[in-house]
Amino acid sequence: MAARIEDYGLIGDCRTAALVGRDGSIDWFCCRRFDSEACFAALLGSREHGRWLIAPQGEARITRHYRPDTLVLETNFETADGAVTLIDFMPMRGRHSSIVRLVKGISGKVRMRTELILRFGYGAIVPWVTRVENGTLRAIAGPDMVLVRSPVHLRGKDMTTVGEFTVDQDETVPFVLNTLPSHRPLDEPFDPMRALADTETFWRDWSAKCRPAGSWSDAVKRSMITLKALTYAPTGGMVAAPTSSLPECLGGTRNWDYRFCWLRDATLVLLGAMHAGYFEEAQAWREWLLRAVAGSPRQLQIMYGIAGERRLAEWEAPWLPGYEQSAPVRFGNAAHGQLQLDVFGEIMDVHHQARRAGLSTNESGWEMQLAALDHLKKIWRKPDHGIWENRGEPQHFTHSKVMAWVAFDRAIKSAEMFGLEGPLDDWRKLREEICDEVCKCGFDGEQESFVQAYKSKHLDASLLLIPLVGFLPISDPRVKGTIAAVEKRLLRDGFVMRYDTNEVDDTLPAGEGAFLACSFWLSDAYTLQSRAADAERIFRRLLSLRNELGLLSEEYDPRAKRLVGNFPQAFSHVALINCAYNLSREEKPVERRAQADYSSPKR
Repeated sequence: MAARIEDYGLIGDCRTAALVGRDGSIDWFCCRRFDSEACFAALLGSREHGRWLIAPQGEARITRHYRPDTLVLETNFETADGAVTLIDFMPMRGRHSSIVRLVKGISGKVRMRTELILRFGYGAIVPWVTRVENGTLRAIAGPDMVLVRSPVHLRGKDMTTVGEFTVDQDETVPFVLNTLPSHRPLDEPFDPMRALADTETFWRDWSAKCRPAGSWSDAVKRSMITLKALTYAPTGGMVAAPTSSLPECLGGTRNWDYRFCWLRDATLVLLGAMHAGYFEEAQAWREWLLRAVAGSPRQLQIMYGIAGERRLAEWEAPWLPGYEQSAPVRFGNAAHGQLQLDVFGEIMDVHHQARRAGLSTNESGWEMQLAALDHLKKIWRKPDHGIWENRGEPQHFTHSKVMAWVAFDRAIKSAEMFGLEGPLDDWRKLREEICDEVCKCGFDGEQESFVQAYKSKHLDASLLLIPLVGFLPISDPRVKGTIAAVEKRLLRDGFVMRYDTNEVDDTLPAGEGAFLACSFWLSDAYTLQSRAADAERIFRRLLSLRNELGLLSEEYDPRAKRLVGNFPQAFSHVALINCAYNLSREEKPVERRAQADYSSPKR
């Protein structure tokens, strides 16, 4: 059985990533890219589906931490006979990913064991394992090959590779796992100690650029390191999470593959990176966005693969029982084919913010944006599947219409501020028309609040974004009423639910955790309301949910007091970064994004 989600640490090389449990077991690792098939998939099943354990043979007291300002993970085991530190990292060394595990003796003499179970194809395929030159173990199945090198004698036992060894004080025992295509010749061994030094240097040099965020500087830096680790270096795309099918409700069916790049993350990622001082990363993300969405606006998707791939077909793996029996286990994501109008607003907003920051020429991507706006003009009145990717019938979601308004609003501002050409009169009419419709159809006078969808009585946390994107000012009575309604009906155990799954029919069984980004949005709304104490209070509560390594998942189950959903989650960490700067800076990301013209008398 896999560990608790919060008991995992992340290591990565900006191409793929692995999750390491407190017990020293790597339970999730996709060989070549974030979205490749896993060769360790015990996270979604059991040890038989692939894992790599290195741990003392007896009982041990366990603590762990990252080396300061790096993604080098240290797990300390204290036993009755002595203490050792397991150092896990992935070197930044080029096309093929490697995992290095160093067992360092701290005191005494500790008996250790390793258990390596390689299973390609998400735990379905047993590879052919042989011993080749210099004692290297080679595992091959189809296109995949893994090499394992160590001075420890490794032997086969019941389709598993095992070994026992003893570590003395000041001794270091290395293990190196290399991945490469099976048709390639064996790569040359490298010095694991030199790789450790180089990896530390890379992360510390990169972390040194992070701008302070007052009392929250350490939390911001750790979140920025996490986001960097979720970035695919060859293209600049950022996956939402390195995992698939970690459940939003333990034992439930809300299990999705998040190893793709969502356009919805675009503006917050850009603003967070710029405020933290990472303009190169912001630029790379924006350029990935330009490439990914290129083509006909009619074929615009809400998510893409890390290189801009469009076919993300969803399928189920029946041989995997799922994390804590949360089935089905899904790979790919069928939501990529949904109409979600809000992505048009994100595209226009991210380009507008990039222009304001000087990250691009004024004209860059403008022709594509004009085409997208022309298409949006024709479809904005359609129902869609909304920000939460509802798999039921399309609806007229209020947030979707608000973001359609954002698209034309940012186009007008870009044209006015940077001298770009466009049909400004038409855009202004459309902006006004969308605003009028949302205020008429998306607002419930009885509740004194905006609602999830037209003619609905349900609330939705996405309504907190209305002032954050500048649709209405924070002082508007309708905005005040909406925030109050969210506090009353969606704030549970101190955290904001996306919506009430017992009230809203989203075609799935009721029950899920609190989506963490929503609580960060409430803190941001408090900041705009000048409720500094309330904003900080909820922010501190959210920080307390991080595991001891500073990592957050997608959601939190207040009753089970556990992190749930895919892990670590980029959206949660992006929201943390922006919220921290909102609390600590005079120039706040939320105020920058919310800048809008509220002069229209109809509003």
